[in-house]
Amino acid sequence: MLFTSTRSRCAVSSAEAISRGLATDGGLFVPQSFPQITAQDIDFLADADYKERAKFIIGKYLTDYTADELAYCVNGAYDGTFDNDLPAPVVEIAPGKNILELWHGPTCAFKDMALQILPYLLGTAVNKCAPGRTTVILVATSGDTGKAALDGFADVPMTKIIVFYPQDGVSDMQKLQMTTQKGANVAVCGIEGNFDDAQSGVKEIFSDPEMQALLKSADMEFSSANSINFGRLVPQVVYYVSAYCDMVKAGRIANGDAVNVAVPTGNFGNILAAYYAKEMGLPIARFICASNSNNVLTDFINTGIYDRNRKFFTTISPSMDILISSNLERLLYHLYEGDCDAVAKLMASLKSTGKYEVSAEVKAKLQKLFYGNCCDDTETKAAIAKTFASCSYLCDTHTAVAVDVYDKFAAETADKTPCIIASTASPYKFAPAVLEAVGGTCSGNGFEVMDSLAKASGTQVPAPLASLKNCEVLHKNSIAKTDMAAFIKSLVATWK
Repeated sequence: MLFTSTRSRCAVSSAEAISRGLATDGGLFVPQSFPQITAQDIDFLADADYKERAKFIIGKYLTDYTADELAYCVNGAYDGTFDNDLPAPVVEIAPGKNILELWHGPTCAFKDMALQILPYLLGTAVNKCAPGRTTVILVATSGDTGKAALDGFADVPMTKIIVFYPQDGVSDMQKLQMTTQKGANVAVCGIEGNFDDAQSGVKEIFSDPEMQALLKSADMEFSSANSINFGRLVPQVVYYVSAYCDMVKAGRIANGDAVNVAVPTGNFGNILAAYYAKEMGLPIARFICASNSNNVLTDFINTGIYDRNRKFFTTISPSMDILISSNLERLLYHLYEGDCDAVAKLMASLKSTGKYEVSAEVKAKLQKLFYGNCCDDTETKAAIAKTFASCSYLCDTHTAVAVDVYDKFAAETADKTPCIIASTASPYKFAPAVLEAVGGTCSGNGFEVMDSLAKASGTQVPAPLASLKNCEVLHKNSIAKTDMAAFIKSLVATWK
C-alpha cells in the first residue's frame, strides 16, 4: 500500500506518511487505493475482540508494518487503557438508534481511540525512516485532541510535543486537562485566537523552510498528532467496522444490511473515517454530517460552495467550533477521483479568498452520500433533555448535535435505516451545559457542577476527570497567534 499527496503526485510508504504527517506540498497523505473487506471478514471480525479487529483493519493499510509491529502497537494502545477493555461499545437507545460510545479512554473523548495508538505507530515509523532522530509533535486543538495527544506522548522517548489551543475557545475542563499535564517533553500554550488560527499557524510552521532548517540542525523533525496525520485517521476506521460487527453479533442487523452513520463534525476526520470504512466495503448508506452554529459544512453539502467568510461562533460544543475543516481535503481528492491538480486549485482558492466551489459532478456525488444539517445551542440543549427524558441516556453537547441532526434527517426523509451515532465525549467534560439542559442549576466550581450532574442524572463522574481536582496547573503560557513560531524556536533552543 502506497500513499500520495492530495495536492501532487508522489508515492511513499505508510511509515513515511505517518512519520512526516504532512506532505511537503502542504497536502494530506491518502492511500492510492482502498483495501477491501468482505462479508466473510465481517463474520470473522464479529467474533473477534477490538484488538483483533484493529490489527486486521489497520494492517490492510500499513502493509510495511510487520505482524509483530502491529501487535505491539495495538496491544500497547488498547490493553487495559479503556473502561472494561471495551474501547467502543454500542448502546441502542431506541429501535434503530445506536450510540457508538468513543469516550471510555483516559481523557474521556473520542480522540483517545486514535491517540493512544499513534505514539506506537509513529515510533515504529520513525525507527523505519529516521532512526535516532527526535520527533517534535506539533498539535493544534479545539479541545480534545490536545489532552489526548499529551496523554499519549507524555515522556515517550525521542519525542517532544507542543500543543496550541484557543485560550478562550475550550471548556474549563478541557483547559484544565491540558494545563495540568505532566511530562518532561510536553509544552502547552494558549493563543489569542480561535482553533482555525491555531491550525493555520501549525500548517504554516510545517512548511516554513526556516523552521525545517532549525529542526534539522537539532537532529529533529516535525510530525503531527492532528487528524491531518494518516496515523490518526486509520485507527478511527476501526471503530466503525467494529460497531457494525457488534450490531451483527447482537442481532440488531444482519450481515450485509445497510446502516447510516451520524457524526458531530468539525475538522471532518471522524466522519471521513466512516467514509473510508464504506470505501472498504462496509455497507453504509448515508453519512449524516452534523454541525453546530459554525455550519460551514452544512452549507457546503447543500450548495457545493465552501465559504469560511462568515461569523465565528463560540458554542457549548467547542470542539466543533471550526471553519476550516482540514480533512475535507481528503474527501475532495477521492470525489475528484485522484485529480490532485483540481484539489490543489481548490485549496489555493481557500487560502487566498476563503472559499471555493466544487464541480457539478462532485456536488452530485457529495449530496448522494452526505446529508448536512446543523443546530444551535438551544437545540443542542433540547436534544440533551429529550434524549435523557425519553431514552434515559445522558449525552454531551457534541453528541447531542448529532442526535438533533439525525432526528431532522429521519423526519425529512422517513429513512428507517438503522443508524450509528458517534458519541464523541463524556457529558462530564461539558458538565455546566449538560446540567442546565437536564434542568439543574449550576453553582460552585467545575467539580461541584460535575457532582451536581451526577446526582441529577444518576450517573458517575469519570475517574480521569474527578482526579483533576488536586492537580497543579503547570502550563500558563498565552501568546498572540502570530507568535507561535517564536514560541517553538524558544523551546528548540532549550532542547538542543
